[in-house]
Amino acid sequence: MSAHEILGSADRPLPRSLSRARAYWVTGPLQGELRTEDLAPPGPDEVLVRTLFSGISRGTEALILSGQVPPGEYQSMRAPFQAGEFPWPVKYGYCNVGRVEIGPPDWLGQTVFCLYPHQTRYCVPTSALHRIPEQVPPGRAVLAANLETALNGLWDAAPRLGDRIAVIGAGTLGVLSAWLASRIPGCQVELIDLNPGRAEIAERLGLAFATPEQATAEADLVIHASGNPAGLDLAITLAAFEATILELSWFGTMPATLALGGAFHGRRLTIRSSQVGQIATTQRARWDHRRRLALALRLLDDDRLEHLISGEDHFDDLPGVYPRLVHARGETLMHRIRYDP
Repeated sequence: MSAHEILGSADRPLPRSLSRARAYWVTGPLQGELRTEDLAPPGPDEVLVRTLFSGISRGTEALILSGQVPPGEYQSMRAPFQAGEFPWPVKYGYCNVGRVEIGPPDWLGQTVFCLYPHQTRYCVPTSALHRIPEQVPPGRAVLAANLETALNGLWDAAPRLGDRIAVIGAGTLGVLSAWLASRIPGCQVELIDLNPGRAEIAERLGLAFATPEQATAEADLVIHASGNPAGLDLAITLAAFEATILELSWFGTMPATLALGGAFHGRRLTIRSSQVGQIATTQRARWDHRRRLALALRLLDDDRLEHLISGEDHFDDLPGVYPRLVHARGETLMHRIRYDP
């Protein structure tokens, strides 16, 4: 009898060691706590996953921790396995890497990625899991969701061979967007950030770097990912005639005021939004979310991407880690959370 038949059937309770999980919940402005939850046995098409790592996607999760999700976006901003409702209490997250402990034989022992919050164990349908390629270390796979967002953004932006591309904002999403764009033959990519310390990560990924004062103008494409409205004004300044500005930042409740009285109209610029919840229009007829995330996982087979993991803490320390990351805005890329073996 298989482990799934012994432990994973709905009519057999889980062993006590597997039936309880702990999860991180946002409970108020810059406040959170670890809560214990009971797990039901997985059904025939479900698995029990033990988390190895999760990642804090700092931009979005910082806004959620601060209660900056606009009421009109409560539904659209729900994570796939979110519990609770905005603003709080809410269990949120979407960068989870784990190992299947109970499930169908072809899933047992598999290392998987799931769009699941920060939780020690969880049960989900097998359709929610994505196998991590053998050549990709599990700890690096926490970048998958951010890389998927960058990939969708590049599809929306539609850069062409040889384009001059400016990427404003050297957070995780901006760096990954610049890295992807730099792999297009002939493209000249410049990563731009207020923090001169970001030059180091740019160099490690083979990217040119500039502060806003040093940035090169006349870009064919500008990708904005700074999360700061001033960065969008800079994008307008850098964009060439009839260029596209792709907006990847999500501002939450923060207003964004733009200076449109200068070059915007004369250069006939286009500002275009991109959001990972929908497949880019040009790909939608042939791609679905599963195929897109599988591609993101394959693209993580590059050792240089380890440099985007800017720090690591243990799951037990999450209530104190989250507020610290919100205040360390200019220093954090992807922050990884490790779990007990």
